[in-house]
Amino acid sequence: MHVIFVAPHFPAGQRRFAQGLKNVGARITGIIDCPIDFVDSAVRALMDDYERVPSLADEDAMVAAVKRIQARGPFVHRLEATIESHTLMTARVRERCDIPGLPYAVVERCRDKLLMKQFLAKHGIPGARAAEVSTASDAWEFAKQVGFPLILKPRDGAGAYATYKLENTDQLAVALAQTGLDKRKGYFVMEQFVSGHEGFYDTLTVGGTVVFEFVSHYYPNVLTAMRDRSVSPIIIATNRLEQGGYTELRQFGRKVVTALGIETAATHMEWFFGEKGLLFAEIGARPPGVNYWDIYSAIGEVDIYTEWARAVCWGDVHATPGRQYSGGIVSIRPDRDGQIRGYAGADEVQRRFGEYIFKARLPPEGTPTQPIEAGYLANAYVCVKHENYDTCRDILQEIGRTLKLYAA
Repeated sequence: MHVIFVAPHFPAGQRRFAQGLKNVGARITGIIDCPIDFVDSAVRALMDDYERVPSLADEDAMVAAVKRIQARGPFVHRLEATIESHTLMTARVRERCDIPGLPYAVVERCRDKLLMKQFLAKHGIPGARAAEVSTASDAWEFAKQVGFPLILKPRDGAGAYATYKLENTDQLAVALAQTGLDKRKGYFVMEQFVSGHEGFYDTLTVGGTVVFEFVSHYYPNVLTAMRDRSVSPIIIATNRLEQGGYTELRQFGRKVVTALGIETAATHMEWFFGEKGLLFAEIGARPPGVNYWDIYSAIGEVDIYTEWARAVCWGDVHATPGRQYSGGIVSIRPDRDGQIRGYAGADEVQRRFGEYIFKARLPPEGTPTQPIEAGYLANAYVCVKHENYDTCRDILQEIGRTLKLYAA
């Protein structure tokens, strides 16, 4: 089995997928966008071959690289990408080079937020009202029709990147200026803001059948987490999936995956639950971000990366994740931007909760901080697992209250 894997070198979590492919006996040819000497030695050891392109966003360069790989052999069975921004390009290249995998039309519906909402609405999947916004006048018209609060975000964005929550006309005017929509056309979608609890439903699907599924919760919701420095945000995966409260969500998520025509792939679906019931937010035909499969692997006591590779290469899985543990991550933010100058509470956290911590990162003094908008792994974080979901959540919250990161 010969697999071309896009960007095994960056970000660092990509090597887990490459290792999974190697674990199931695949020959790996990587496509990279930097000199080979810049690639970590561990990743170089996983690749059997590679091709370099000037940009992973250059479709013609990608096609040329794949055709060079095909010409020298051995036969290419799969072309895979696990980063959101690479999935659509990879699907296009697959079709131009006659390699099996998710069709471009399916991936496009999972990448373009407006297309996905329109498509799923036709299949009876409820979601927030949305519209294409390519100019400032489009935005003002939608705001007039729907009213505030609203969300403005890129149609092909990932996570909370360039996402604005708008409460009034003044905030809309600022967002239009910051996105440039007040001066030129853009590629955005505007949505009715939905209040409620936010989480995600993740799957590994093989031949159109969901073989693995996980449900995780955000505390607080993502937009708050990415805007409020005082918050130590949590994401936690539940082990209560078999309980009745999750039946509707599981049925809902599977209906979305089926409607979109996803055959063999990972999926990551965001949802809201509030006064309007369960609503679809968005979906990606790829794994969740922030190396979140590390948490699924830890709580399920199975290597999800290897099972993904087995599904992609051989069309099956060998292991089933357990439901003994819940687990999650708490992100620890610096009190200001600058350079890390120290921590408080680390010893106490280790003393009280060390037996439940399975992974943590506390960058050393002198490390430059990252903006909180960079996400849950941007600075310090701690990962925990516990047999009881409520206790796991309490531990994560207590770590967030106790462990402090100071910058200068």
